[in-house]
Amino acid sequence: MDNFDIRILVVDDELEYREVMEMILGDQGYQITTASGAKTALEALDDDLFHIVLTDLKMGAVDGIDLLKEIKREHPEIEVIMVTGHGTIENAVDAMKIGAFNYVVKTQRSEKLLEVVAAAKESVLKKADLQKKKLTDFSYVTDTKSGKFKRVLDFAKRAAVSHSNILILGESGVGKEMLAHFIHKSSLRANKAFVPVNCSALAGNILESELFGHVKGAYTGAHENRTGLIESAHGGTLFLDEIGDISLETQVKLLRTLETRKIQKLGSNTLQDVDFRLICATNKNIPEAILAQSFREDFYYRINTIMLKIPPLRERREDLEMFINHFISASAKACNKSIEGIDRAVVTHLLEHNYDGNLRELKNIVERLVVFAEGAVIGKDLLTMVESSNFESGTLPKNINSQTDLLVSADSIQPLKDLRKEVEAEYITKSLKLCNNNISKAARKLGLSRRQLYNKIEEYNL
Repeated sequence: MDNFDIRILVVDDELEYREVMEMILGDQGYQITTASGAKTALEALDDDLFHIVLTDLKMGAVDGIDLLKEIKREHPEIEVIMVTGHGTIENAVDAMKIGAFNYVVKTQRSEKLLEVVAAAKESVLKKADLQKKKLTDFSYVTDTKSGKFKRVLDFAKRAAVSHSNILILGESGVGKEMLAHFIHKSSLRANKAFVPVNCSALAGNILESELFGHVKGAYTGAHENRTGLIESAHGGTLFLDEIGDISLETQVKLLRTLETRKIQKLGSNTLQDVDFRLICATNKNIPEAILAQSFREDFYYRINTIMLKIPPLRERREDLEMFINHFISASAKACNKSIEGIDRAVVTHLLEHNYDGNLRELKNIVERLVVFAEGAVIGKDLLTMVESSNFESGTLPKNINSQTDLLVSADSIQPLKDLRKEVEAEYITKSLKLCNNNISKAARKLGLSRRQLYNKIEEYNL
């Protein structure tokens, strides 16, 4: 990263000193912004991206120490250099104990200043490298060969450094939550919480309570105060999946929160400040929902400051083989199996399959192949699982034995509805067993919410 890519905010109540710093640092190629005090500085930090803050120790009502504390609380990735006089060096040293990168004395030669700033730059670069390593979990998504998806990722990376609300569109199963998580990890909020919420899995009143929290006695059964998910996302990112399924009433309350940056818990009269980045996702046509008056137009424009649309898997087939290899490796590890190969006929079918359910369907098919593979090779005897799989529509592969032959004859045909339930119940039972009856893990692998899986368990009396 060149000096030109490093943005420095100079904070000092003396105009002459700000101008000198702008000249010295600007001559080295750094991008310089100045602020006359802590309040102006914090506003600049909220509006733009900075890597280094150079702040005077003694300033008006809010001094450099208070500014340092606020920066480290809200923007821990920024390096702060304190500027001090000879009489306050001890205070500057104390500031380093609470997070300042280093300090410089105003009367020192400019070479010393440039030396400290260069060291802060190296620290920023090291932090950036560590952040990139944190993104390795998304490598199988981001190492794309698809031109369409590369453009989406490019816009996502650029959007990540802003504080703007983002709306992710795409068919079910394309990986909207993964992209949301990628944006969070690429953002200035990466060290804070990423709080995902499946809006379709929670009824209106329950969703509202989950989002905003409640105080003891707010309603029957509210035996204690509860922290809401919005509050839990303070400083981080709130991801609302299936945003098209929330009620108009909840939309109004969320709109008010986005406008005021305050929440009011159920049963409380007190407003509470919140700071979070909102990312929403849906596979629905929101403009149509607006025309049908099931979605508020003002709320829609508030949540889609930046809109990203993920192409379906059928439009990025160049990535299919990479996904297949990744899911085989991940599934084999989860099942404690050693899969060393896959028959080319199976690969051909996987590459030609339509994948109406996108990545989620591909992942489920591969998991089944791994689970039922006999030995270290996924053989062509398992082709039926590819040919008959359509998880997005809720249809599981038909009855299969160890050789995956369909157990059907002229006198044993039964309604598809009954067969579907029978196979689904058996598959859920085996999946739960493989996940050691961990409901959350099994639900995630099955592409269901916890509530949906619980409903299935109750329906089939498992």
